Amino acid sequence: MGAGHALYRPGTTPVHRLPGEVKIAASVTFTIAVVATPRQAVWAFGCYALLLLAVMAVARITPLWLAKRSLIEVPFVALAVLLPFMEGGPYTTWLGLEVSVPGSWGAWNILAKATLGVWASLTLAATTDVTALLAGLNRLRCPAVITQLATFMVRYTHVLASEARRMRVARISRGDNPRFLWQLKGFATGVGVLFLRSFERGERVYVAMLSRGYNGQMPLGSELRAAAVTDWARAALLPVAAGAIAATAIML
Repeated sequence: MGAGHALYRPGTTPVHRLPGEVKIAASVTFTIAVVATPRQAVWAFGCYALLLLAVMAVARITPLWLAKRSLIEVPFVALAVLLPFMEGGPYTTWLGLEVSVPGSWGAWNILAKATLGVWASLTLAATTDVTALLAGLNRLRCPAVITQLATFMVRYTHVLASEARRMRVARISRGDNPRFLWQLKGFATGVGVLFLRSFERGERVYVAMLSRGYNGQMPLGSELRAAAVTDWARAALLPVAAGAIAATAIML
């Protein structure tokens, strides 16, 4: 199985060298601390951002790369823009517009927590390859069916993409290159054929695995070293700091 994925940035930084399970645990714990923080504690979200930016600096994740990938959250926070105008009073004036105070806090809450969650996920994805991610989930006792489905999905996504490219070249070489709405019949037929080929290939792969002794378990990342106590201690710096910030924000 290939180790790379679309978001992975190969490197040898201290963050890259940490085992997958400790980075997964640290990211999840950090996100829980962010979600538990009261929305009025604006200073706390600033501290979270500084913590993540420090980790990204160590991992050599550039601001341009982060900004481009963070656009994935735009559809999910689009509603936040409307909340200040949809919620009820009391109202205040901002940039000449009358906006709802509860709605404004709600919009800030969604935007801040979603952005920090996306940044944490991107940091994890950028510093952990597929094999380490799956091995980490396996060592954290994630249900085997989930890790195996993820393994097969990663393994055969590029196979299906390659098959789709070959089918497209074959179609174009025969003079069929749909560009308009009324020419999409060939494209729709190709999608159906690709589905049938994928199903047939999946059946053949499963039979081949059974013939080689597959019993429902796969040695995910068995060649990777398990996390040591020092690895857990290093990875705990981020969630412990975030937990302290969250506890302080809640008490205040």
